[in-house]
Amino acid sequence: MANETVVLRFSNVTYEYSETKRILDDVSFSVRNNSRIALMGQNGAGKTTLFKLIVGELKQKSGHISKTPSSATVGIAKQVIPAEQMDMTVRDWFAATFAEIPYNLDKHIADVLNAVNLATDLTKKVREHSGGQHARLLLAYSLIQSPDILLLDEPTNNLDQEGIESLTAFLMMYEKTVIVISHDADFLNAFTDGVLYLDVHTHTVEQYAGNYYNVIEEIAQRIERERMVNARAEAEIRKKKAQAEVFAHKGGKLRSVAKRMREYAEDMEEGMVEVRREDKTIRSFTIPSQEFSSDFSGKILEIQNITLIVNGELLNKHVDIVLRKETHLLLAGPNGIGKSTFLESIAAGNASGVTIGDEVRVGYYRQDFSLLDFNETAYDSLWSVMPERDEHALRSTAAGFLLDGKTLTQKIIYLSEGQKGLLALARLVLMRPGLLILDEPTNHINFRHLSVIAKALDAYDGALLIVSHIPDFVSQIRIDMTIDLGAIARDIIMQQ
Repeated sequence: MANETVVLRFSNVTYEYSETKRILDDVSFSVRNNSRIALMGQNGAGKTTLFKLIVGELKQKSGHISKTPSSATVGIAKQVIPAEQMDMTVRDWFAATFAEIPYNLDKHIADVLNAVNLATDLTKKVREHSGGQHARLLLAYSLIQSPDILLLDEPTNNLDQEGIESLTAFLMMYEKTVIVISHDADFLNAFTDGVLYLDVHTHTVEQYAGNYYNVIEEIAQRIERERMVNARAEAEIRKKKAQAEVFAHKGGKLRSVAKRMREYAEDMEEGMVEVRREDKTIRSFTIPSQEFSSDFSGKILEIQNITLIVNGELLNKHVDIVLRKETHLLLAGPNGIGKSTFLESIAAGNASGVTIGDEVRVGYYRQDFSLLDFNETAYDSLWSVMPERDEHALRSTAAGFLLDGKTLTQKIIYLSEGQKGLLALARLVLMRPGLLILDEPTNHINFRHLSVIAKALDAYDGALLIVSHIPDFVSQIRIDMTIDLGAIARDIIMQQ
């Protein structure tokens, strides 16, 4: 429960990357001690930028950002681990958080790893962990100094259901301030008591009290009230303008009456309520599947062996699975069992016991977006995957994923994680793959888009192989078969 002490305050803060890319415009808000706040906003609105301002990685153009007391500490769990830190050992990675390494460092690390429900060897390299384990490491990294203000940027990405439940319980018990960016509505609603909404159009922040779903309902009701006010005003404006037109043609003294009516109508137009534009949702789309030659065997993907990881050991299981057109396969299992590693090896064409059919074009959505060239523009990234180059098709597809002309000219490194996800999906549409491999395609994506994406995957008539820890998302997609790596691991262990 929040108390009355303000721990963080933004006073008339403005920030912009350039004259044409403003993020915050004269923003003021305060966060009380021990509160649980959800930071919302459309992909690309600047939520992660706001976090960087809080931790001091970026400096505002004007205004003031203060903490009370000024010595209050800030911990941030970022979305991804930087590439240059991947070869560090777990111990060295955590040690880097301290100006002076404590004598009992291993105990500190053990405590935070226990809090996030992760068991690992401290001499193991960071890159040797799965995507879900990376998510837990990032959270533990932010906790190790017990910060007064804890900032979490998409903390449920890559987490299985057990991990999400563990994180939710931890946050409910955390005795300091938490600000969370997440597109997982159920997760947010479980513990939040307030919302900060960053409006991508006005570059302002709106502040609301209450849990997540109550705030969403309050915003919707306010927008509807504002629209009704404007609808009545517009009707009155049209009426006054029509009357002014009639009186103006009659001449004489009525011209002055017409003038006053036009001025009245103009005053009403200026006084109309500015309705907040709701987050845009991506357009409905389809992912066209590859056209195969007449002599194609029909076998798009054949899996005869599955490799999984149990207690650090590689285990193999013989299977007999064939994916043809219109076959959707779900790969399930807990974090750390090797799902992403298996998908990566299939996409790379070096998975033992797995064969991709001749001429099959593979579309691979990788959860860390490492297939994207971050120094390439979004436009060039889309252009490079098109089997047949078509400028109109590229721009039309990009617009459907909220990637406008301005965004297309930007280098990918400057896009938000959510925009990178939408770019990766647009690439798949333009690629027209025969085999679609998706590793956590909901990560970083605004929840408003998820049903649209699920509908497109459900209709995809090529071969689909997907990993996702979001049950509601998966339930909207036709799944023809499931490989449960957790169940396979238990069977192998029982037979040993």
